[in-house]
Amino acid sequence: MGPYFDRQLPDSNQSFFFHSLNAGKKSVGLNLREPRGREVLRRLAAHSDALLNNMRGDVPEKLGLTYAQLAEVNPRLVCAHLSGYGRQGERAHWPGYDYLMQAEAGYFSLTGEPDGPPSRMGLSMIDYMTGVVMALALVSGVMDARRTGQGSDVDVSLFDVALHNLNYLGSWYLNAGAQARREPRSAHPSLVPCQLYRTADGWIYLMCNKEKFWGELCKCIGRPEWASDPRYARFDNRLQHRDELTVLLDGELSTRTTAEWMVDFGGKVPASPVLSMQQALDSEFAQGDGRIETLRDGSGHGVRLLRNPVRSSKPCAAPGMAPRYGEHTDGVLAACGFNAEEISALRADGIV
Repeated sequence: MGPYFDRQLPDSNQSFFFHSLNAGKKSVGLNLREPRGREVLRRLAAHSDALLNNMRGDVPEKLGLTYAQLAEVNPRLVCAHLSGYGRQGERAHWPGYDYLMQAEAGYFSLTGEPDGPPSRMGLSMIDYMTGVVMALALVSGVMDARRTGQGSDVDVSLFDVALHNLNYLGSWYLNAGAQARREPRSAHPSLVPCQLYRTADGWIYLMCNKEKFWGELCKCIGRPEWASDPRYARFDNRLQHRDELTVLLDGELSTRTTAEWMVDFGGKVPASPVLSMQQALDSEFAQGDGRIETLRDGSGHGVRLLRNPVRSSKPCAAPGMAPRYGEHTDGVLAACGFNAEEISALRADGIV
């Protein structure tokens, strides 16, 4: 999927979209629509801890990907299913995508300015978070299978993750009938100050989510008396007077640039400049400490990608570039007991 492709590679179908999501993986091409392809999969499953699919909810059983269908070849196997709406119920056969989940789970009603149209988040966060939740579920399932000797099916759906992400806002509604709404300037529904404020050259985001930060902010902007003013002394006071406090803070913060305030606030008041994506990636902090890395293939050709955010005290080599389709088919099949004649026959018949 485009629109941007790595044209320096002989396979022009290698997109940067693909690179960003598949670095370090191996690729095996296998036709699961054919019975022989599904039999190859069963032999691979016998050598595996887990089998994960990301398909419409009614597809895994059709392709033989469930625990009930594979337990006989590997009773410790964990079969993980990531779908739009789950494998059960009236929507099992529905295709599902991130933006649809944001729309139906209420995100559009919480995003953007109050007087603007309903809006989605700028990133596909439901896709990303469902992948992370699935990884956690899969690893937990594998740990349980190693302890008990019995695998299982593990299901995670985009819709369930989107709904669960409503979290405390959902609990407010379910228990108190409170309906969260879009707030001006991307403000927090209950914390003040926690929103955008104007500076001499743009915007700054402040997030005083502890009482001590409010006092520090008042000192930094030269208004220490505000910290003890009964109108602003505590969170509930400031929430009642948010609009007038916004005007006051705009007035003080507009006397200097965002960069100047960041020097004063750094480490004392939770604050952030408001950057474009380009500015964020080009910033000195983002560029530092290996957050952006260059992955190379055997020829030395490189692709710059964002580094995995997980860090470990153990040394960890950088992953390789994303694989070409089917690049590792022969090697993986051989490692799982297929001989050269079998692999050649599978290739000749279009199974791999």
